[in-house]
Order: sequence, then C-alpha cells, then structure tokens
Amino acid sequence: MNSTSTLNATPTAAAVAPAPVESDLQIAGDILSVQHLLQPAREHPATVAEFVGLARSIAADRSEWEHLVRYDATTRWYHRLRTGPGYEVWLLSWVPGQGSGLHDHGASSGVLTVLDGELTEHTARGRLALGAGSQRVFAPGYAHEVQNDSLEGAVSLHVYFPGLTQMPMHSCSPARPEAASV
Repeated sequence: MNSTSTLNATPTAAAVAPAPVESDLQIAGDILSVQHLLQPAREHPATVAEFVGLARSIAADRSEWEHLVRYDATTRWYHRLRTGPGYEVWLLSWVPGQGSGLHDHGASSGVLTVLDGELTEHTARGRLALGAGSQRVFAPGYAHEVQNDSLEGAVSLHVYFPGLTQMPMHSCSPARPEAASV
C-alpha cells in the first residue's frame, strides 16, 4: 500500500474519537450573540451574562446617568456610578480624538457598553467600530485601546468584576502600529 492510499483510507471504528460536545457559547463564539444566555439584571450579579444584563439595564435608564456626564478636552472624564459585592460600574465620556491608550484590566473581567456616540476598539486582531448600544465582554488580561475616532462626543459604561484595582498600560498601540516599528 502506498502513502496516498493510506491517507485516503477510512479509519476503523476503534480509531474514531467521539465528537466533542460543544456548548452554545463555544458554537457562537460570543456570549452577546447568544440571546437566550443573557440574563435580566439581578441586584447582585454573579455571572458574565448577569453583568451584561446589568449594563443593559443601566443603559436603558438614561435618567440614572445622563445628567452626570461631563466632557473634558484635557483628560478623559469618568465617574464611578455604582458599586456592589465584587463589581463596580463606571461612566466615561470621550471628546473627539480622546483615547484610553493600550491597556488591560489586570485581574478584572468587564463589559463595555457604548451609551452615546461611537467608539473604536483597537486590538492586536484589528479594529471594531462600536455604536450606541454595542457591547464588548472581556476577560482578565485582555489588552485593547478604546478611542473616539468620530467628530462627536461619546459616552460609555464599564462594568468591572471584580472591581478594577489596576489598569496596566502597554507600550505599543494597535491604533498606531507605526509606533511599534523602530
């Protein structure tokens, strides 16, 4: 038997591994794509889906946050909106051109929700435009840069769990890859 016929041979039943069982999340690849996994907000969220639900409920109630928003051309404005057991919620504003710089959130996971305007998330995988209502979920150590590339102001909501204790900055920005070449 030559090597070509060996590669095309049908494996025996004993050699076939059972197909792995995949969860809805593995199949979809993004919890925000699997609407039936999203949970309504609880008073004290405990799962990623519940934190997404918390962010959505706050976003839907403009009276809770709209009057607090300020824009500052010299620095990013932020306000801690809420804390709970094991999490905190921040409100941020972005004038045109403002960005976060490339950073991660240490040991915290998070949910980023755009409330008004448009932001761009830059990562090593590329850039993603995020309009009002868009959400991103990220795990500890996820590095990204968020920037307002539009000509209008933007507002975003950030839920961190556990609460944010560090935000390490990274030296190379995916928004400006030319900075990486020396």
